[in-house]
Amino acid sequence: ENCPDLRNTGVVDIIRELKSYNAAVDVFDPWVSKEEAQREYGLTLIDRPEEGGYDTVVLAVGHDDFAKAGAEGVRRYGRPGSILFDVKSLFPLEDSDGRL
Repeated sequence: ENCPDLRNTGVVDIIRELKSYNAAVDVFDPWVSKEEAQREYGLTLIDRPEEGGYDTVVLAVGHDDFAKAGAEGVRRYGRPGSILFDVKSLFPLEDSDGRL
């Protein structure tokens, strides 16, 4: 969290798994270098998620930016009825639809 280091990230595994089910996946990380993500993992990061644009939002890194936005702030990226899956347990259990 809160650093641009991509080494040993498990996020790539999550992305690959979702794509194996033919899910369309956008990747956003305000800390990571787009060039490094492309070079190291072949990932094209987006500049900013589209508000109301997603069926599911997977919060895979517990950056302070996301914590400050709160669960409701992160949920704004989802469509009505979307799912928020909080991999890092950043938010209280009742604020997400699933987590590890």
